[in-house]
Parts: sequence; C-alpha cells; structure tokens
Amino acid sequence: MFRKGRSKVEVKTPAQIDLMRAAGRVVAATLDTLRAEIRPGMTSLELDRIAEDSIRSAGAVPSFKGYHGFTGSICVSVNEEVVHGIPSQSTEFRDGDLVSIDCGAILDGWHGDSAITVAIGGGTEAERVAMSVCEEAMWRGIAEMRPGKRLGDIGHAIETYIHSQGDFGNVEEFGGHGIGTQMHMEPHVLNHGKAGKGIKLREGMCLAIEPMVTMGTEVVVQLDDGWTVVTQDGAKSTHFEHSVAITADGPRVLTARAENRQRISELGFVDSGW
Repeated sequence: MFRKGRSKVEVKTPAQIDLMRAAGRVVAATLDTLRAEIRPGMTSLELDRIAEDSIRSAGAVPSFKGYHGFTGSICVSVNEEVVHGIPSQSTEFRDGDLVSIDCGAILDGWHGDSAITVAIGGGTEAERVAMSVCEEAMWRGIAEMRPGKRLGDIGHAIETYIHSQGDFGNVEEFGGHGIGTQMHMEPHVLNHGKAGKGIKLREGMCLAIEPMVTMGTEVVVQLDDGWTVVTQDGAKSTHFEHSVAITADGPRVLTARAENRQRISELGFVDSGW
C-alpha cells in the first residue's frame, strides 16, 4: 500500500478508493446539512452538534474529535479566523459573518476531509469574489492531479491563479495533505510551489487540496488556545477543500457534493460516483 522511498505515500487500489468515496459522501452530506442549518443566532457549538449527529447517523466517526485533544467534530472559523476554529457556545453567528467549516469523517477505517466557506446573509460582493477565488484555486490545483505530474504543479496552479485575481493573500503556512487510513499523511501539499518540482504523482495517491485565501495579508498567527489561526491584520478569510484520488483517467473528487457535479463535468474529471 505504501510507495517505496524516503517518504511513505499511501497508494490505494480502486476498491479502496471506492471506500474512501463512501467516507467522502458522509462528509459531503454533513456539509450540505450544515450549510442549510447555519443561521444568525446559532452558536458554533450548536453547529458542531448537528455535524456530529449527521456523521454518526451515517455509521461514521468524526475525524477531528479528540485529534490531538481537539474538542469539536468540525472546525468552525469565523471571519479573520483562517482554520482550526474550536466550536464554542460563546461564538454566536451574526449576519455578515464569513464562516469556514472543515469536516472530517472515518467510515470503515477510511477518511474523508472537506471544507466550505459560507457567507451568512449572502456576503458583500468583495466577499463573494474572495470565496470564488478560493474555490476556483482549489479546482485549479485538483486539475493537476494526474499521473506523471509533480507535487509542485498543484501548488503552482493554486498560487498562480490566486495572484492573477487581485490583491488576495495566499496563506502559505498551512496546506493540504495525503489522506487515506489516516487523516493527515504524506505528502504535505503546499498552496504555492514551482511547476515540475516535487515528488511524481501516481495513480492511487489521494490528497486533500485546501487553499486558504484572505482579503488582506497572507500573514497569520496562532491564538493562545493552541488551535485557532487568524489573519494578522484581521482581514476575513476563506477556505475550501476536497479529498481527491488520482486515477489513470484523472482526478476523482471523493468528497464531491451534488452542487459540484457540473463543475466536475466541465473540468473533465472522473465521475465521482454519485
């Protein structure tokens, strides 16, 4: 299952990728539920409880809960919070908030991991543009996930697109990762890089691709809680993520939601198996 070499990169069989898609469906359904349920006046802890109920009712287990002591089933990052926001009864959503929701689930020993950003109340035009840039940067990175390409091609595609769209921050301290029998595995997937550099991508590798785009500086700091990462200048942030398998015919998005179907078709990716 592991690639030989200095770093162990898990390589999956088609049957194992199907199992990962099953875990990914749980994550996708949970994110759909959370998008529908989130509203002003709700706390992030209430949203977390809805997420845990959704995951467990599908026969899965939340990946995040208990992970190195993390207390939530999801990460809920609001406005200037970039990633790893801890669900709390004291965090109450308000109209105008940008909320990034990162969700992971384990089903039959396989992990799915995905994130979306939701603008409560619809957001401003500038916020909607930032969200669109972040999500499209993710798709541009996923498009590089083909056998024979290099890991650096993914980060280069993400970085190049973000910088082409205006004065947005591309958070470099955090990035994507391998995924499979564990949530975080080799390799680390940077959201920046040089085309043609890094390990060669091969069929059966599965990676989580997750750009984080801010509406200001890309410089971030970690809060004293040991988890929450915020923008240094207080600018709002966006975050999108999908878990993806590399197949002989191209990328297969394992955490695809129904709303992604048209985009996946437009990009010529492998059918996710709806």
